[in-house]
Formats: sequence, structure tokens, C-alpha cells
Amino acid sequence: MSAEPNIRRSWHSLLLCLLTCSLLVAQVPQNPPPSSQEEVVRVYTELVQTDVMVFDKQGRFVNGLTSNDFQLKVDGKPRPIQAFDLVKAGSNEEVQLAAARGGPAAPPTSATRPIPLDRGRTVFFYLDDFHLDPAGFAAARKVLTQFVENELGQNDQVAITAATGQVGFLQQLTNNRTVLSQAIARLQPRQYSVRDGDRPPMGEYESLLIDLNDFDVLDVFVTETMKFNPGMSRQVAEGTVRARAQGLISQGAAFTTYTFAGLEKLVRSLSAVPGRKVLFFLSNGFFIQNRRGDSLQRLKQITAAAARSGVVIYSLDVRGLVGDLDHDLSAERIFDTSGRMQRAVRGELAASQDGLNALARDTGGRPFFNTNDFRQAVSAAVKETSVYYLLAWKPDLEQAAKGGRFRNIEVTVVGRPELTVRVRRGFFDLDPTPPVRTEPEVVTASKQIPAKLRETLIAPFPQSNLPITLNAFFHDTVTKGSMVTASVLIPGEFMTFGAEDGKVQATVDLTGVYYNVSGNPVVSFLERIVTTAPNAEAVKTYRRDISYTYPASLKPGLYQVRVAARDEKSGRIGSAFTWIEVPDLTKKELVMSSLILAERTQAMMTNVSNPGEIMPITQNGGQRFRRQSNLRFVLFTYNTQPSPTNGKPDVAVQVQVLRDNQPVITTALRKINTDGVVDLSRLPYAAEVSLNNLTPGQYVLHVTVIDRVSKQSSTQQTHFEVY
Repeated sequence: MSAEPNIRRSWHSLLLCLLTCSLLVAQVPQNPPPSSQEEVVRVYTELVQTDVMVFDKQGRFVNGLTSNDFQLKVDGKPRPIQAFDLVKAGSNEEVQLAAARGGPAAPPTSATRPIPLDRGRTVFFYLDDFHLDPAGFAAARKVLTQFVENELGQNDQVAITAATGQVGFLQQLTNNRTVLSQAIARLQPRQYSVRDGDRPPMGEYESLLIDLNDFDVLDVFVTETMKFNPGMSRQVAEGTVRARAQGLISQGAAFTTYTFAGLEKLVRSLSAVPGRKVLFFLSNGFFIQNRRGDSLQRLKQITAAAARSGVVIYSLDVRGLVGDLDHDLSAERIFDTSGRMQRAVRGELAASQDGLNALARDTGGRPFFNTNDFRQAVSAAVKETSVYYLLAWKPDLEQAAKGGRFRNIEVTVVGRPELTVRVRRGFFDLDPTPPVRTEPEVVTASKQIPAKLRETLIAPFPQSNLPITLNAFFHDTVTKGSMVTASVLIPGEFMTFGAEDGKVQATVDLTGVYYNVSGNPVVSFLERIVTTAPNAEAVKTYRRDISYTYPASLKPGLYQVRVAARDEKSGRIGSAFTWIEVPDLTKKELVMSSLILAERTQAMMTNVSNPGEIMPITQNGGQRFRRQSNLRFVLFTYNTQPSPTNGKPDVAVQVQVLRDNQPVITTALRKINTDGVVDLSRLPYAAEVSLNNLTPGQYVLHVTVIDRVSKQSSTQQTHFEVY
């Protein structure tokens, strides 16, 4: 890492170049996009894919199996395996899954745009807050907090959701710990107890037993009801008890329906997220033997949706290590000296876990019951789902044509009964796919373009048909105050060129919105960007990346920036989301700007006429850097305290480069030079990191600033890629 030789003379010109708000088109030759023949060949059509995990007695994944080792049955009938592969999450997972599905391949990538091989895990937490008491809520929040603070990997994507929707706009995939922590803070206990005010007290499980004509439970409640209502006949008392039971059953069925409806909607939406997803279902349990509800049918629907979306569910009973629920002192129960009630409700705990067990087992996961070590359970679940076998097979088209039937799947390893095979239980026959209305190549109504982009912006997950890179940067200026700059990069090889007014051009419509933490739009922009190629022949071998920046003056708070772009000629649309926090500088706490990254290549290094000058280098919006280059970064520190000895700040900085949360480069503390700096309230720092010794992959630049006068520290980090 090199020193900052003359920062006081030229940092302002560097920042001006990095934060330019004009449209920049980089003149860098790119490899041509692959032709359609280079995409994944659709060998098998109308295939169904089944992901399978196999473990030995020690719980270790069993490698080295082939398609001949597996036997697959659908509704008890053997089915030949048409395609087979071992899939590791985060590698070429999307390509393998697309090939097995017989569906369209992912968008083509060129040699200069490889799919990263060290992407993280995709994890969802779904809180069943219709069935969580205060103690369960406390346990669930502890699970979430431990994961975010200790288990969140460098490239992981995590979302925290709740059945009641109380997480709101923060219910999104992200690896931003600030966003996830605020999502956890929004979770508050909700009281949805299935109780009424009548005497004697009756719980949901007791009402289910009455509905199932359990004579002992019915007799006890009828007898007690007559005691509370002197003169009431036994016939009237029995009618009263049954009516109460039906009312409580209806309440319980409604809460379970709400929980399942939210879960099914979430699982179906995850089909837009590539790769395999792990979903943790946190609950105190619920009852599915309810003849007044449709729980069993909804379980099948969730199982089928999970199979199509690549979701594996792990259920956590956050009541932890518990015995029989009849010993629960928090629940008021009828006093029965005969012991009949105690015997009847002994199965309550197991019955309340039936739904949790079914959700996990039927989707290829497993439940975690009667344990207080949830951290280990979550860690083990995420780890074991990162590798699996993919089996693809052709369904019985004659049977599928009838539609609507749930098909049961069974997979075994031939001759290996000691192995544990986890597989999804089954799927529903799919109805014929409705015809897709194609869009004309040229859209004449200008109002349709913003509408299409707007629809993409408000989608729950980004779209990647047109790959977009988005980064957001915070800094503070004297004239405009707190500013956030959105930096967008659209790879040129994904654009479609054509003749336009005698020129060879590609046109992209780009829009973006800054949302506050409540999901309300604060600032928006819309631009039409036209790129011109020298001639038709040059289009085959030449592309230009589009870089676009848009600044916004924002008040302190947490914001999400969303951008969407549409290639006019191909109709391909892509979007990207990112979060940025604007600190409140009036609190006088030590704060850093975002880390603004640029690249200095070998050519730039050798052509510097005066090594003592820092050359203005354009900000790298994609944050992708060549291995044979230097990563340059700039930052500003705010609210430093002057030293009582010389009236100047005494601030030191330490730089780390991390991969998979482990440091690969760590520098010693270095004092920031203040000589010649006019505005000490915005203390600048710039430095470089050589990338020569780093292997290609994803990294995190982590910078810590320490004010040795006020004894405060501040950190910032950002992701970048070396290729």
C-alpha cells in the first residue's frame, strides 16, 4: 500500500472527478456477446427437477454418488433419471438448474464478466408472529441477532419477514447489517391468543378434542359449565361447550390460514431469486388437525411452490426445551381432580409441532425441536444445504394433463439403507402455461416505457435480464450538505445495436428512485441514454459500458436506491437495489463518508510524468478491478476533534481487505496528514492497495478511522471484485 504523497494539493480535483454527475461512457473495448449457439442447450424439455441431499450416520454429506446409485419413484412408480448433477450453491448453480428444467438459459456472459465463484448463501427468516408469545418472540429475535452479528457471511443475502407484515419495507434481501438490525428492531410481540372470556377456561387444543368427540374432555367441560351456571341442563351445557369449541377452532384456523397464506406468497415469489434458498420458519407451533380450516391443503400448496422456487424450509420451535404443555403455568387451565384432562392434553406439544414437522420434511429440510441451541441449528442447516444432487426426470404427460393432483416423490440410494436421504415430498401437476404476449420491438407510446420500468422497480427482487451494477456513496459538502450519489454501470455487451437515423445506436431507458425507510419515494430520475458505435461491423467486436451517476441531497436516515433499465431494441429489462445510510452530523459524532473506489492500471502508472501528483481517475462504478492494477480509494472524516496542543485533528486510519470475513491484507495504523488541508471539518484521505497478490474473486475493503483526541472510531466497508 502506497502513501498519499501530495493529498493536500490534489485531493479536491480527484474527488471532483470521482463524483462527477454527468453521463460517462467508458471507451474500453469489450468482448462480443456469445451467440445463441453458445447458450445452454435445452436437451430435455418438460422435465421436473428434484434436489436431493444424502447424509451418512454422522450427518456428513455423501459425495461421489452417480445417477445409477439413486432410485426415484413418483406415486410409487419408478421413473428413469434423465439428467443428473452435483450442484454447489454459488458456483454455476443457475446454469445447472436451467439446464435441468429445460428452460431458457441465464443471460449470456463474456469472458470479462464471469459469474463469481464465491457468492454467498440466500437465507430467509419467516416469523410466524400469529403464533409467537412474548417468550417466543424474545427467542426468535435472539436467533436473528446471533445470525446477523456472527453468522452473516461476506456475500450472503438475508431477508427477515413476518407473517403479519410488521417488518414493512425492510422485508428485503440484503447483506447490510444496519438494515437487518433495523428489521429486527421492528419486531414486536403480537397477542393472537385463541381464547374467549367464558368459564371454565378453554384452550385451542381442548376445543379440537371436543370437536373430535373426545368424551372425557367433553364431559369435564360440560360438568364445569353446569357448575358455573346453576340450573342449566346438561343438554344446554353440552351445546354451549360445543359452540365455544367451534368458535375457538374458527379463530385458530384463521390465524393458521394467515400464516400459511403469507408463507406461500413468499415462497412463490422466490422463484425470481436464482439458486437454492434456505427458509427458516420460526414459530411456537400451531394445530393442523382443524376440520374447520384448510391447513393440510395449504401445506401441499407450499410444498409444491417450494419445489418450483428451489426453497428448503427448516422449522424452529422457539419454545426451546419444553416438556408437556399441560405444565405451562402461563396458560389458565380447567382444574380437574379426576386426571382425565391431564391425560387428554399430553399430546398437545406433539400436535402443535405437526405443522412445523410437515413444512420441513416435505420441502427437504428438517425441524429443530426441544433445543435451546438455535445458533448451532441454523448454522448446520445453512451449511448442509450448500451442496446437493440434482435429479431431472420426465413426468407422465398423460397423467399431468388431467391436472390438479399432488404427486408424491420418493428417492432412495440403492443398497445403502444406512444413508439418510432428504428430498421434497412432491408437487402438483402444473396447468398449461398461458401464452405470453410478445412486445413489439419498437414502443411508440412513450408512456409505456416508464410504466414498464416502474413495474420493475417495485418488484420484490431485482431482475437480471439486463445486468446492472449499482452503488451508492454518501459524502458531505459545504454548499449542499449531505449528498448521496447513485452510480450505475450497464455492461455494453448486453446492449442491442441497430440502425437509427443513419447511425448504429443502442438506446437504454434508465430510471431510479430513492426510497426512505418507510418505502416512500423521496427523489427520482428518468433518463434516455443513446450509445453510438462507429459502424455496423464494429458492433461485433466493440462495446461501451454505460456509467451514470445521479446525486441527491438527503436528510439523515436510511435509504434504499433502486434503479431499472430497459434496452429499447431487445426489450430486455434489469434492475438493482442498494442501501445507504446518511448520518446525522449535528450529533458531533465521528463519521466517515462512503469509500469511493477508482482504478489505476499499469498503463497509468508508467505514464505518470510527475510521481508526486495524484492523477484524476474516474470512479469505477462497477467496482471490478484488474488483478494487475491498484485499487485507489478516497474518504472523508467528519466531526474530528482538534488537539489541545496544536489545534489540529489527530486521526489515524487502518485498512483491511477481507475475503470470506478473513483479512488478507492489514495495514498498520497511519496518521492522516493535515498539512495544507483548509477544511479540517472534512478531513480527506486517499490511498492505494496493490491487487497483484490477490486471487480473482469477491473482496471487502474495510477502513477504520480513529480519532485519538475524542477517543472515537468509525468504520466503513464496501465490496469489490478482482478479475
